[in-house]
Amino acid sequence: MTQTAIDYADSHKEQHLNELIELLSIPSISTLREHIPDIRRAAQWVADQMVAIGLEDVRIYFTKGHPVVFGQWGKAGPDAPTVLVYGHYDVQPVDPLDEWHTDPFQPTIRDGNLYARGASDDKGQFFTHLKSVQSYLETAGRLPVNIKFMIEGEEEVGSPHLGEFIDEHLDRLSADIALVSDSHILAPDQPSILYGLRGMVYTEVVVTGPDHDLHSGTFGGAVRNPANALCGIIAALKDSDGRITIPGFYDNVRLDDEERATLARVPFDEESFRRE
Repeated sequence: MTQTAIDYADSHKEQHLNELIELLSIPSISTLREHIPDIRRAAQWVADQMVAIGLEDVRIYFTKGHPVVFGQWGKAGPDAPTVLVYGHYDVQPVDPLDEWHTDPFQPTIRDGNLYARGASDDKGQFFTHLKSVQSYLETAGRLPVNIKFMIEGEEEVGSPHLGEFIDEHLDRLSADIALVSDSHILAPDQPSILYGLRGMVYTEVVVTGPDHDLHSGTFGGAVRNPANALCGIIAALKDSDGRITIPGFYDNVRLDDEERATLARVPFDEESFRRE
């Protein structure tokens, strides 16, 4: 059954590629207000695609920022697990343009690779999941799991309204596992399943010093320069081995012996890593 789905995907490769090129041609840059119409157009394209492949309950949710597109297929039954697939249809700006060999919104195939803004981050990735679902439904007529898609339009600006959206739709988004369709593989022939990513913390540190200039010859040793103090604070966040020194930071970071052994077996090419 799985092989039949793969055969379907192979035989429709050209069609799927053309559809992806159509999506990649939409300049859905979330950071620039002049591209708001393109953002809406990309959201509608994703929703239309969800309907076309057989998903149900497809909706575009308008948030305080850019829309979230939702669709699901739930006919695997109540005992089957539910997978929530996350992705984003917005892209980064394209500057500097002179670094591009081709127009970033005129997708171009070169040496077997498809070049366009969003080809890998992230339109190409979630498109692959959509086409996998379609291939199953077109051949087996059903999926082995229930599946939901949540595709947002603000990832490239930090997803400022996604948390609120999730809180408002917890029941609709409930799932047994979440699959982030926005990650990395080691090589074209080495797929990967990522189950943990580093997060980000935004904070503002204010260092206050004298309210007027002080002569360094008189006060240099007694009064610390706020700029130097700030450098010291930042430098102290990590030790010489790169470990974070904040007390309690690693309390909830768990990596058991089996996980370490599994990770150690993953092929790793240092030279390729350096080039990337």
